[in-house]
Amino acid sequence: MAQAGDRGHTTGPHRVAVLAINGVIPFELGIPYRIFGKARSSGGAKLYDVVSCAPEPGPVRTEADFSLNVEHGPEALAEADTVVIPASYERGPVFQEGRLSEPLAAALARTRPGARMVSICTGSYVLAAAGLLDGRPATTHWRSTDHFQRLFPKVRVDPDVLFIDDGDVLTSAGVASGIDLCLHIVRRDHGASVANDVARRSVVPPHREGGQAQYVRRPVPEPQLATTTSSRAWALGRLDRPIRLRELAEQESMSLRTFTRRFREEVGLSPGQWLVQQRVERARRLLEDTDLPVDRVARDAGFGTAASLRQHLQAALGTSPTAYRRTFRAASARSAG
Repeated sequence: MAQAGDRGHTTGPHRVAVLAINGVIPFELGIPYRIFGKARSSGGAKLYDVVSCAPEPGPVRTEADFSLNVEHGPEALAEADTVVIPASYERGPVFQEGRLSEPLAAALARTRPGARMVSICTGSYVLAAAGLLDGRPATTHWRSTDHFQRLFPKVRVDPDVLFIDDGDVLTSAGVASGIDLCLHIVRRDHGASVANDVARRSVVPPHREGGQAQYVRRPVPEPQLATTTSSRAWALGRLDRPIRLRELAEQESMSLRTFTRRFREEVGLSPGQWLVQQRVERARRLLEDTDLPVDRVARDAGFGTAASLRQHLQAALGTSPTAYRRTFRAASARSAG
């Protein structure tokens, strides 16, 4: 698991460059500033430096009725540990032909080798046009996934998820999922406690349930339909115990079939997948914030045994409970110092 301090700079905050392209969506351009800019160590030290840049410094048109004056050019990419590319609504060669314009190609060529590459919404088109997504899993806004797949057939597109973390290249779905992805990056770099603090400051959930499939199928839930909200709240209060599907359905007075269908429509995951996701999140918090033995963490998170916890943590995060705890204890010590 790569950490913020492992990307070319041994001291100082992790450097994030946000690449503004003509037609950029102002909301998405501001997401990295809000999320990374609010991340602090336990001692109050700033964990990220965020700078905006453009293929050429100067005015950049936005999707709104104003332009931005971007002072930094592509030289900022050569200094960045992470490069974020927000969506743009200007339909140039990237969106029409799947190729980079000469100024954009020249700018991206300045990116430091080893930098982490991140896209928000249709910013994924830029990563794909640069060849960075060939043979890799990726996502984009659900309304663009079919076009994206046709334009970039070598990319393994997943239209259902909010974001995909493929190590050094990360992609997110539409608009607000950029918040989910940036919080995920903070969590990956510095642990759940730091990410949760940023989420509280921003008044957003630290971990949003499900994927964008729920928005495709029912963007506005029909008010006359019962929901599965109560069952999820009930389950979160007893994750340390075995929870059967029938018990969840009983909380909503639904049949198993109706409950399972409704749950997937609302959350974008099956009840079993959602339970594993919530238990992994609880285990992460316990490993970071307590000195409980791994066996106890496994029981309190609802995995039962240390072996089961190791299996699920390996599948979700690619690491063991002991290694995860060691990583974030060390990261916390570095930031506090």
